[in-house]
Amino acid sequence: MSNDKKLFKGFSRRDLLKSLAGVPILGAVWYAGLSNTEKAKLEREFLLEKLNIKATPPPDSGPMSGEPLRVGLIGFGIRGEQLMRSLGFATQEWLEDMAKSSAENPNDKRLEDFKAQENLNVKLTAICDIFDVRAEKALRSFNSNGNTCKRYKSHLDLINSGEVDAVIISTPDHWHAPMAKVAVEAGVHVYLEKPMTHTIQETYELRDAVRKNPGVVFAVGHQHRQTQSFLTAMDAIAKNTLGHISLIMTTTNRNDDNGAWQYEIHPDASTSTIDWNEFLGTAPQIPFNAEHFFRWRKWWAYGSGLSGDLLTHDYDRINCILKMGIPKYVSASGGIYTHRDGRNVPDVMHINMEFPDFTSGGSQEAGKEKGMTLVYSATLGNQFDRGTLLMGHDASMELGNTLTIYADPRSTKYRELIKEGRIDPKVPIYQYDPSANGVDAVTSATAKYFADKGLLWTYRDGKRVDSTFLHIREWLSCIRNGGDPSCGIQEGFEEAITAHMGGLSYKIGRKIEWDEEREAIIALPGEDLDAILLNNEVV
Repeated sequence: MSNDKKLFKGFSRRDLLKSLAGVPILGAVWYAGLSNTEKAKLEREFLLEKLNIKATPPPDSGPMSGEPLRVGLIGFGIRGEQLMRSLGFATQEWLEDMAKSSAENPNDKRLEDFKAQENLNVKLTAICDIFDVRAEKALRSFNSNGNTCKRYKSHLDLINSGEVDAVIISTPDHWHAPMAKVAVEAGVHVYLEKPMTHTIQETYELRDAVRKNPGVVFAVGHQHRQTQSFLTAMDAIAKNTLGHISLIMTTTNRNDDNGAWQYEIHPDASTSTIDWNEFLGTAPQIPFNAEHFFRWRKWWAYGSGLSGDLLTHDYDRINCILKMGIPKYVSASGGIYTHRDGRNVPDVMHINMEFPDFTSGGSQEAGKEKGMTLVYSATLGNQFDRGTLLMGHDASMELGNTLTIYADPRSTKYRELIKEGRIDPKVPIYQYDPSANGVDAVTSATAKYFADKGLLWTYRDGKRVDSTFLHIREWLSCIRNGGDPSCGIQEGFEEAITAHMGGLSYKIGRKIEWDEEREAIIALPGEDLDAILLNNEVV
C-alpha cells in the first residue's frame, strides 16, 4: 500500500470518528491527539474497510492420505519434466544443476522450494515417451526411493496397462485430445496440458467423452487459477471496485530463442531413437525432421501458434476472473516478422475478442453500460513489459503476480472523493503484493514473463509456492476427496473454442462469429473450418 498521504488527504474525518463510535473514549478528543502518522494509518485502514477487498487464498484442497495414486506420464519433454517436479519427481540432472545454481546465487530458491514441497502420496508407475533418450532419463531418475516406473512405447499400452489410476498428458498439441479421450473412456483420470484440443471437432468429442464418464476427474493445466493475486482480483470485481469493464488488454512479450520456441535439438536424435511415425500421428506424413520434433510449436501441423499456445493462458486467467465465456466475435492479424526461420505460425499476433452482452455491474444508470473487448497483443521480437490491464468506468486494475487499482479521474463512484482530494487518481487506491517481501530469483526474460502471469509460482501466507504443484494437488484431491477442478471440461471447452476462433481469423482474414445458441462457430458456405485451421502453409 502506498504511503503517499495525498491518497487520503482530508479523508472523511467525520466518517472516521463515526467508525470509532464503539471505542470507549471521546472519539474527537482522542483523534485530535494522534500524530499525523497514526491518523494516516487510520485513514488507510478506513479506505481498505470501505473497499472491502479480501486477499484470502482459496480453501486448501483435501488430504492426500490413503493408498498412493498410481500416475502415468505421457510426454517427458520440457513441460513433462516441470510437471513431474510438481508431482514430486525430479531428475538427477536437474537436482545437480539446481544445487550448483543455488550455491552461486543464494536468491535462487528452486531447489529449496522443491525439497520443502508436500508429499502428494503418489507413485509414478508409468512413462511414455517416443524419444529413447528422454524415456531412459526418466527411468534412471524415477526408479528409486521405493518407486517403480515402467516405460511404455505407446500411450494406448500405458492407458490400458492396468498400472495407472491417472495420467498427465504433456505432448505436442495434436496429440492432446486423442490421448485424453482414450484415457477418459478407459476410466482413467486426466490432467491435460493446454490447449485442450488441436481442432474444433476434437473439442466437442472430448467434452462429450468427459460428460459420459462422470467418474473421471478431468483437469486442464491452467495453473494460474491458483494464483493469489487473481483470486483477489475476483473479489475486487465482485465488489464492483472497477465499475463496468469495457476494455481489457493483455500481452505476450518475448525476445529470446527459448521464448520463440527455438529449443535445443538433441545430438542423439534420429530414426533409431525416435518413433517418428508415432510423433506424426494424423499430421502430414513427411520424412524425419529433427527440428519439427523438438520445435514443433513453430508449425500448425503439431501446434497452435500464439493463439493456442500463449493466448490460452491470458484468455483463461481473465475468464477465471470474469466468467465471460466464449466471445461473440474474434478478429486477428499478424505475421512472421521477427523469426523467418521456416516456421508457419506467426510471431506477432493481435487478437480482438468482443463480448457485446457482457456486463460487470456499474455505477451509472441501468442500461447505459454493456459490452467489452478483450485485446490480446503478442510479439516474440520484443520483451518490453506491457502487462495486463482491466479498464473500468470507475477504476483500472494492473494485474500480474501483484495487483494495483487506480481510480479513474472521471469515475462516478469515486467522484466526490476525488473532488474533495481524498483520492488522487495518480496514486493507487489499492495495492496487493502476496509475496509479503519475499525474494524471487528470475533467471531470464521468459521466466519473468511466466512468473508475472502466475504460471511459475504464487504465494500462501507470504511463502512462495509452485502454481503447478497447487493445480496438480487440486486435481489429485478431487480424485481422492470429490469435488470439481477449477479448470475442468467446460473451462477447457471455452478456452479451446476461443483459441481456435483466433487461429481461424488469422488464417481466413475475417471476423469469426460464435453462435451461442447452437454452440457453433459460424462457417461460410463451402468452408471446412478444421481443414483451414490445420492448413500447414504460411499465411
